[in-house]
Amino acid sequence: MYEKAFTLQIVAPDRIVFSGQVTSFSAPGVEGGFQILFDHAPFLTALAVGEITIKAPDGTDTRYATSGGFVEVRNNKVVAMVETAEQSGEIDVKRAQDSRDRAEERLRSSAGNVDYERARASLQRAMNRLRISMRG
Repeated sequence: MYEKAFTLQIVAPDRIVFSGQVTSFSAPGVEGGFQILFDHAPFLTALAVGEITIKAPDGTDTRYATSGGFVEVRNNKVVAMVETAEQSGEIDVKRAQDSRDRAEERLRSSAGNVDYERARASLQRAMNRLRISMRG
């Protein structure tokens, strides 16, 4: 296991989600998942809907549901600017289930005014939140 720590900030529009030292940062890039460790090369990428996992210097993992954003890596500092990030324990499961149900209903609808792409994106975000809430 790689034990050297680096600085991580996860920033959402409404708050600083996380700021501190970590030994690993894993996230869902738009071209596939990736992991950042100490001394990673400079890197800039877009994030997809999925799970962010950080490993603290004491070995504990923390998971976040994210709906996208960007990550920059430079000089052992990682900044993740995310649309949203909810720690697994913060996720309102009932709200996520309701969102999933609404999206599924819109996708089943035969009405001509349904934005199917938006409904699919909403379903994907809700399913991600539910999956991460179960993983703890």
